[in-house]
Amino acid sequence: MTKDMEVGSAAAGERQLTKDYQDPPPAALVDPEELTKWSFYRACIAEFIATLLFLYITVLTVIGYSSQSATDECAGVGILGIAWAFGGMIFILVYCTAGISGGHINPAVTFGLFLARKVSLVRAVMYMVSQCLGAICGVGLVKAFQSAYYDRYGGGANAMQPGYSKGTGLAAEIIGTFVLVYTVFSATDPKRNARDSHVPILAPLPIGFAVFMVHLATIPITGTGINPARSFGAAVIYNNEKAWDDHWIFWVGPFIGAAIAAFYHQFVLRATAIKALGSFKSSSNI
Repeated sequence: MTKDMEVGSAAAGERQLTKDYQDPPPAALVDPEELTKWSFYRACIAEFIATLLFLYITVLTVIGYSSQSATDECAGVGILGIAWAFGGMIFILVYCTAGISGGHINPAVTFGLFLARKVSLVRAVMYMVSQCLGAICGVGLVKAFQSAYYDRYGGGANAMQPGYSKGTGLAAEIIGTFVLVYTVFSATDPKRNARDSHVPILAPLPIGFAVFMVHLATIPITGTGINPARSFGAAVIYNNEKAWDDHWIFWVGPFIGAAIAAFYHQFVLRATAIKALGSFKSSSNI
């Protein structure tokens, strides 16, 4: 009798896990009502502080490594340590802010989620402004604390490295951002969480690892942008002609990569367009 009850409970649990999943409704394209809510401004503040901390720690790591390796090539954390600094900070900050703002900390991520109708246009624009301001303040703190080394070692600004063309740099930024934003979509997919609820997943972990892996691959090419706020903040404070020459790459590349990732996840993997078409046909036959 006990065994029969256990089998019945297991079957009921399986039916519950495999029940139909309903996608949440898309965010409004323009939602002025958000401007009247404290939660909206709290989220913008969270994005500002998170991006400030991200730039402060990571650019300080880059400057520290450059100053140490200038006297001893084997000193400092190396490229591996820089990649860990970027990936580790993203893991920490996404974990801390995911429940408040969604933990974007990157205009390219915000842009991709906007294209997928996960956030409204008002929220997307305000997030990007908050992220860019936070990045400028974060790099400003680095310059204040490392004034003796900041200008001497490039200010942590992104620039094309010798031996690589602008086309190669643009492609590296597109592919790198695609990896990041695709990981964000996959790690935060509510359908996946509902289907695989028995498998624990910590979304910030794969996102942080994606940033780490992309930095390992693209630091030798562009210094790794994949985050327009990171590139913009460093360029503004360093304000060197070399930092601005190729700056467009660090906006165009990430935005293209984010758009491709959003399209791939929403319309290929999730087949959103096909579902919408099928729903339209069904309703027209009623």
